[in-house]
Amino acid sequence: MLIGGKNNIMKITKIRSREGWIMAEKVSIVTLQEMKANGEKITMLTAYDYPTALLVDRAGIDMILVGDSLGMTVLGLDSTVPVTMEDMLHHTKAVMRGVQRCFVVADMPFMSYNITREEAIRNAGRLVKEAGAHAVKLEGGTEIAPTVKAIVDAGIPVLGHLGLTPQTATKLGGYKVQGRTPEAAQKILEDARALQQAGVMGVVLECVPEALANEITGMLEVPTIGIGAGAGCDGQVLVFHDMLGLFDRFQPRFVKRYRNLAAEIVAALQEYKDEVRRGVFPAEEHTFR
Repeated sequence: MLIGGKNNIMKITKIRSREGWIMAEKVSIVTLQEMKANGEKITMLTAYDYPTALLVDRAGIDMILVGDSLGMTVLGLDSTVPVTMEDMLHHTKAVMRGVQRCFVVADMPFMSYNITREEAIRNAGRLVKEAGAHAVKLEGGTEIAPTVKAIVDAGIPVLGHLGLTPQTATKLGGYKVQGRTPEAAQKILEDARALQQAGVMGVVLECVPEALANEITGMLEVPTIGIGAGAGCDGQVLVFHDMLGLFDRFQPRFVKRYRNLAAEIVAALQEYKDEVRRGVFPAEEHTFR
């Protein structure tokens, strides 16, 4: 449904809440830019499949990141590096089936944008055209700014990613806070400027000191999304499995665990096993006559 005049059109959709079906504006790049201008915080979570996307969308979260973190959280890999374009296409398609309101960003996996600009445009285009993503995310600063510009010029929105960049964590010395020295902080500031000049719609700041994140947020006209970057960013993102206690191989310091669903799920499974073995399940109400 479209509402508004010729120059002020909003896309309206129905979403289901605790109160039932309600009308809500679909989140767009314009929405996110207005939220930054108005000082309204942006919320973002990862999702990798249909049921998770459905819940995140229903909760009223503004953005979904189909992150290459799926390699670790749902595929059991040791890092994000082995994740392929086919993996990202498969999971992004599933997420898009569950979304009505959220703005969805798909990660471009390692080496999908690092060889040639033509290949980067082609892969970004696949995530948008085939999988339905609204934007793509690339890691890196000044070194990838020309590639970012090429993708944006092709009509594909790009979200940048600075600070700790998991795809190149080995080069950074591991999963460590970035930008603590004056030289390193200056480099991230220059990277942020370069990405904005290249046309990004926003920038994720991961594991950088709060003061640096605040400076970048004040400097940029586009929104910043923090993860381990303090409360001064325009928005925040967390990994769905981290914040709900579904991924317990490690817990980064910046993660707040809102629930411990892994323990609850295991308890439910053990209860099921016990009832089956005792002949309690299935009961009369679960049986056809």
